[in-house]
This record gives sequence, structure tokens and C-alpha cells, in this order.
Amino acid sequence: MTRNAIITGGSSGIGKATAIELAREGFDIGLTFNTGEIRAKSVAAEIKALGRRVFVRHHDLAVPSTAGEAIDSLAGDLGSLHVLVNNAGINQRRAFLEETVPAWERLFAVNLTSAFVCGQCAAKLMRTGGGGRIVNVTSILDREALDAGAAYCAAKAGLHQLTRVMALELARYKILVNGVAPGETATPMNFKEGVDAASIARPVIPLGRPGYSEEIAKVIAFLVSPAASYITGEVILVDGGLALMGGPQALQEAVGLPLS
Repeated sequence: MTRNAIITGGSSGIGKATAIELAREGFDIGLTFNTGEIRAKSVAAEIKALGRRVFVRHHDLAVPSTAGEAIDSLAGDLGSLHVLVNNAGINQRRAFLEETVPAWERLFAVNLTSAFVCGQCAAKLMRTGGGGRIVNVTSILDREALDAGAAYCAAKAGLHQLTRVMALELARYKILVNGVAPGETATPMNFKEGVDAASIARPVIPLGRPGYSEEIAKVIAFLVSPAASYITGEVILVDGGLALMGGPQALQEAVGLPLS
């Protein structure tokens, strides 16, 4: 039976890597983008080259009331929905005393409220279809503090706890809900496109480098595989050991770079 997956924010970084990894695993793919239309079409071409069906939708998660529309549309194109990966997100750094309500609300709309709406929409489809998997991409900052990271840390912490509540409530419908919390990862959000993580020295991280998007995607692929059939409510930290060394604040102080 063909399995179908939707990945939000699938035009680059972890979303792109996840879409391609799941296509390799035999999934047909629906992916969304906001500003990266050319990149999204390139990802779609890679998926088609793997022999899988792929459908692409523009999806502005800053308007949560419309977030479910793209999920319903893509699920209709695919014919059913077995997996949702809530990956799309934005970052901002602003001191707590300088944070503004509009910026705070926009970040929460994209990173938390729209993930809730997409997850709810997908879960209703999966309940009708007999079950499924949802993976929320959080961050090491869902549990660690970072200077000037109030909005981002709070939203990711909310997504972490939302993941646990979803898992608790949706288990009765055979819907497993888990999360993946990346540490510093070599994505366009953090570095220039195409930077090799192995070339970036990070002595503060025990493994000595940032992560690759593909490494995060492998964990997501595991969580939606039959091998993870008895795992729900977990948020797996994939950080190369960064949390062992004092977390993102230690990295920030060492390298002077933003981290998401």
C-alpha cells in the first residue's frame, strides 16, 4: 500500500531533507512552502526522479486560520494521509525588554498555533483512515534558554508540550505523535545554503560540528516507520551532545552566532 506524507516548510533545510528521505522510503509526498517557490519546485523534481508522486502548495502559516486548508488540499491530492511532519518555522532574536507584541504573535502563529491547526486537521483525517503518525520539529530551545530568545524558546517549549498532549489524546485513534528537537543544524536558517557541517568547527559540541539536515530527517523517518510502532509522546533531542555542555547559551557565548 502506498503511504502518503505531508511536510510543512519542505523547500529547504530539514523539511527538504525529510521530504526526500521519506520519498526514498516509499512515501508519496505533499510539501508546503511560503517564500521558497523555486526551491520547492526543485525538491519536487528530486522526488519525482525517485519515482514518487509529489504535490506542492503555498502555505503562509502566519495566518493560522488558513493553515488547515493546505493540509486538506494536499491530502485530497494524495488520496489519504498517513504522516504529517510539522516542520515549518521562523526564528527571531530580540531582547526580552525590546520584544514587540506583533513580532511575538507572528512567531507564535507560525511556530505553534499553525502546528496545532495542521496537527488537528491531519489527526481528523487519520482518525477516519485508521491511524497515522505526526512528528513535530521543535528545537533544543524547547528545554534550554538562550539570551534574546524569549519568543522562539517559549513557542518551541509550547510545541514540545503540545506534542505530549496530542500523543495522550490521539493514542486511542492509533495516531502516534512524537517530536524531534534539533540542536545547531547546518540549514539556511543558520548558515548559507550548501555549507558542509563538517567544515564548521564547534569545540563546544562534543561531536565537534553542527548537525546535517539529513541526520535529523533520518530520525523523523524512524519515527514514522514500523520500527517506532510503540513510541509516542517522546521528543528526541538530536544535538551532538550540545545539551551536555551547557546547551545553546554555552555555544552562543563560544561562537557569537544565533542558533535555532
